[in-house]
Amino acid sequence: MTLFLRLVLLGFFLAFVFSVLSTPPALAQENPYIVAYDHYLEEPGNLEIEYFSTLGTQRGGNNFHAFWAEFEYGATAWWTTEFYLDGQTTFNDSTVFTGFRWENRVRLLQREHFINPVFYVEYENKSGADKVLKEVEGHDVESDFLVSNAQARKDHIHEIELKLILSSTFKGWNFTENTLAAKNLSNSPWEFGYALGASRPLALKAAAKRCTLCPQNFVAGVEMYGGLGDCHSFGLHGTSHYLAPALAWNLRSGWTLRISPGFGLNDNSHPFLMRWGVSREITGFGSMVSRFLGERK
Repeated sequence: MTLFLRLVLLGFFLAFVFSVLSTPPALAQENPYIVAYDHYLEEPGNLEIEYFSTLGTQRGGNNFHAFWAEFEYGATAWWTTEFYLDGQTTFNDSTVFTGFRWENRVRLLQREHFINPVFYVEYENKSGADKVLKEVEGHDVESDFLVSNAQARKDHIHEIELKLILSSTFKGWNFTENTLAAKNLSNSPWEFGYALGASRPLALKAAAKRCTLCPQNFVAGVEMYGGLGDCHSFGLHGTSHYLAPALAWNLRSGWTLRISPGFGLNDNSHPFLMRWGVSREITGFGSMVSRFLGERK
């Protein structure tokens, strides 16, 4: 069993244990986005454990299944921090652990405004075999994924990624725009990308009785994302772009299920990306840890 799989299993075991110990959470309206971000942060003291998969088609090569685990913690009302572990399986090749990422999001305005800006910074330590496609940047194209895992994992990437997230909520709709700038800490140029999203619950009013399949438990949306070249060649030439409808199902137990089929919009893109994910929010995680450590002293 790989280290990645052990950590994922440990994470979901912890989610199960704390779901038994913690107070039942209120039904949260998690958005359906997998690439784009909105302005909502994790509640202070809460921990969310997530697992996501991407099944990608590959012309001229082997299809792949990329996967990642996320551990997202609400440090304060204005700061959420998140740790990722990435891996992938390329069919007829191998399964590899591809690296980790540390993400931080800071909400710049605390009250709700018509436009809510969030600053995002992430450090990535990964190999060239990484295929999670959490975002598209620069001149990333489908042909980059034709290299074998043995060869690709020799390339080590240390990268800083910055985003400005501009998100609005109006009459139940959320609209978000993410601008991306990424810099490999080697001698590489800044690369750019974008992600756009729109979503809305299927119903805005809660039902009189608790139910699992009520329309307000589902949030439907669509996102579009792609690369914008680099500082030497900015624009759409030689870039890839995707359009993906998305659906989130928020369960009263605190679990959220997401699914998002993505379609490449030009010849530089993968023809099809099938994404899905599952997450569990643990309310009061920080308080429980503090009490546990206090009892041990």
